Amino acid sequence: MSEGYEGDFDEEARDAADAVYAALLERVGEAAPERRLGATRRAVELLGDPHRAAPVIHLTGTNGKTSTSRMIASILGAYGLRTGMLTSPHLERFTERILIDGEPIADEAIARNWNEIEPYLAIVDAELEGAGQPPLTFFETMTVLAFACFADAPVDVVVLEVGMGGEWDSTNVADGQVAVITPIDLDHQSKLGSTVAEIARTKAGIIKPASSVVSAAQQPEALAELQRAAELTESSLAVEGEAFAVLDRRPAVGGQLVSVRGLAGEYRDLVLPLFGAHQAQNAAVAIAAVEAFLGGGSTALSEDALRDGLAAATSPGRLQRIGQQPTVLVDAAHNPHGARALVAALAESFDFDELVVVFGVLGDKDAAGIVRELAASGAGFIVTQPESDRAQSAETLAAVVAGAVGPERVQLAERLDDALELAREWAGEDERRAVLVAGSIVLVGEAMAIADDRGWLA
Repeated sequence: MSEGYEGDFDEEARDAADAVYAALLERVGEAAPERRLGATRRAVELLGDPHRAAPVIHLTGTNGKTSTSRMIASILGAYGLRTGMLTSPHLERFTERILIDGEPIADEAIARNWNEIEPYLAIVDAELEGAGQPPLTFFETMTVLAFACFADAPVDVVVLEVGMGGEWDSTNVADGQVAVITPIDLDHQSKLGSTVAEIARTKAGIIKPASSVVSAAQQPEALAELQRAAELTESSLAVEGEAFAVLDRRPAVGGQLVSVRGLAGEYRDLVLPLFGAHQAQNAAVAIAAVEAFLGGGSTALSEDALRDGLAAATSPGRLQRIGQQPTVLVDAAHNPHGARALVAALAESFDFDELVVVFGVLGDKDAAGIVRELAASGAGFIVTQPESDRAQSAETLAAVVAGAVGPERVQLAERLDDALELAREWAGEDERRAVLVAGSIVLVGEAMAIADDRGWLA
């Protein structure tokens, strides 16, 4: 194992890694991606093409990308393969975005790789500015840094999650051997298109010539775009429901038992330590993706490796308990499709009489649509806002929520600290009550940090 990817806490290394993040934040942020690949291609070219150092499984979709990515990486890890994974955004620290063998990259390793690539990034920035273009963005730079870290580790396979869309996302400089498409729905419409078909067309851009495409069940207009892209690239397309499927699922302590018909085998009563039908669907997609990667979809997976890998899968911030007495749950649902899946999973896996949602969103989200889905749980809302310059103000959001569910179900607490204490005080009055934090990944990350600092699970 390469030095610097595991070890005890090192304050000097932590400071060096934090300095890397500070440098990244000086660049144009993720809310304003550049629709280009040339800048990222130039950077990796100068670095000797680290994006070609290991085969790639590339993932896009609207919901479920991170959970599916983590399941894929966990199954591959159970096969003895060293995995690198790029995901976004992070919950608490930016090192969570670059995972080696399922763990956030060590501070020392990310700082060392940054120091090695920084002079080359400066060259690209200068070339771009000379051509009248903006310098490398936050996400373009993060992508290049991830490829450098994976080549340095080194890893056997890269599980690569797009930042936004697919066609012009900076991760698309890589050629995925397998392209994985999770459920596509409306999100980021201002960047990706106003219809499901337009969004699917952009996401289908990750499909490369003669690759294997594995897709979750899709709306007809999204599926048509994937079929068109697969045909144009002479790629194979395996779609959930036809080529593979969830055969059965039963709630169990700490998650569920799932049975899956894969591309090449049938796998019964697998332990999945995640809640909800959507996570069973993600597991089926992950299994099919690994089958496509390891054996071209024609060889069944090792039963032991699959069981071990799936049982070890985690997805932080996805219906995760961060507090007890009272129960506090967090979920990263930040669009109506994700909120709908969350409500179904709550009803199936938990038995609370009353629920309050601590709710905050970023400004580009369909807040009213999310609230309408969450309101089906019967919950009340405490409206707040994440610490982000992209956040919708709590006051504005409270009016949106009140318009959707009625003012009697809404309270306002501008600071998350205050919102959480208000929610926990209410939930603590009855053991059948619980708190849910949702609406924004940023908000969920902040809540997790507060819960950890205050020992809510102790």
